[in-house]
Amino acid sequence: MTPSNPPQGAQAALRAIRLLKLFTPPHAEMPLVEISERAGLNKSTTHRLLQALASEALVERSEASGMYRLGSGLMALGVLALSSSDLRLRVRPVLMQLAKNSGETATLEVPIDDSMLILDEVSGGHFVGAVGNVGTRWPLHATSTGKALIAFDEQRMDSLGSAFAQLTPNTIVRRIDLEKQLGTIRQRGYAETVDELEDGFSGVGTIIRGGLGEVLGTLSICGPTQRLTDTRRARLGESLRIAAAQLQPALH
Repeated sequence: MTPSNPPQGAQAALRAIRLLKLFTPPHAEMPLVEISERAGLNKSTTHRLLQALASEALVERSEASGMYRLGSGLMALGVLALSSSDLRLRVRPVLMQLAKNSGETATLEVPIDDSMLILDEVSGGHFVGAVGNVGTRWPLHATSTGKALIAFDEQRMDSLGSAFAQLTPNTIVRRIDLEKQLGTIRQRGYAETVDELEDGFSGVGTIIRGGLGEVLGTLSICGPTQRLTDTRRARLGESLRIAAAQLQPALH
């Protein structure tokens, strides 16, 4: 039998990229059948795309289990992207100062689809805190940074639908409830999350703008809910708002 020709052109490239995006922390390893189903492609097309990605070390297949996972080539590209990010380089000193002043973890996050990607972080001085999350993607609706982004860029809401995933008993799961918070977020300049992403985890977040006023990403300070009381969140939120305003002229 003559082998089928692999997908060609832009369509094949887009399909391959979408396959890579299927790999998330809850789905770090998947068999061919699951990848095919989640991608909405037949198994033969999925297999050809995976073979092409594997040839560049962008995915790897375990010989023992037959499961696919992201490959070392993709990790190398990720490291290169981080090291060459102009936004990350410019914001890094601000993160360091925020972490030093607050004693909590400070992060720089950017939107990716319906989630926030942690582009950089600096841990605070506490033994117990939020650390080790660079490269992690968190859902927009359950994070302070995601809420801040939506408040100042409402088109982001369109990607969420009308109902959201419930991660804890405190997670906002209805669009209407999230919309009720947006006015307050705009008024005070920062958003909050309290036990919504994970029990015992809280944070405050605000947007950062470029020289022309465009939204480039977000800043956050996060840590254990026990330390981030109502009063302290208000102070940290204000410090974030001030830091973002001072940073804007440098982000041209």
